[in-house]
Amino acid sequence: MALDNTDLDEMLQRCAQHDRAALQSLYTRVAPQMLGVLMRILGSRAAAEDALQDAFIRIWQQAAQYDQIKGRALSWMMAIARNRAIDVQRAQRPTVLLDTAEMAGAEQLQVEGPAERSEFGAAAAALRRCLDSLAAAPRQCLTLAYQQGLTQDKIALAIGQPLGSVKSWVRRGLQSLKACMES
Repeated sequence: MALDNTDLDEMLQRCAQHDRAALQSLYTRVAPQMLGVLMRILGSRAAAEDALQDAFIRIWQQAAQYDQIKGRALSWMMAIARNRAIDVQRAQRPTVLLDTAEMAGAEQLQVEGPAERSEFGAAAAALRRCLDSLAAAPRQCLTLAYQQGLTQDKIALAIGQPLGSVKSWVRRGLQSLKACMES
């Protein structure tokens, strides 16, 4: 079925009015083409299908923002899909963590003289003491976040706990660390 911009404009206007049938029609007409573009960008059908679903959620939520004077409906929807694909690619980029040897060679992290070494050592010991005073769950979350570089989402997956719990543990753990370090 050929994509007529007038029909797409009308379907987007109906989506803006929360017409679910319009969204279904829009999906039926545009999804195959969008999926092809997403597969070329992401290189994986599964990732492309996830991005397509996210794109249609965003199209549904933002349909009222579409302005036919600024551009064609298909271009607007494709831009949303491409932006989602870029977000997925960015999230999949590997995080580079520095090992101890690399960090030891970093000039900005090197301590100059005995006085600075003593101050740095005291601060590190205080931080270690404060970390040890935390309950196991907040300590584990903070360690994964700051030593391993994991996001809260990835921490929740790694330790098998709900994201809300992880967020609470990180927040409370940081508050406890701050109070301990200031005392």
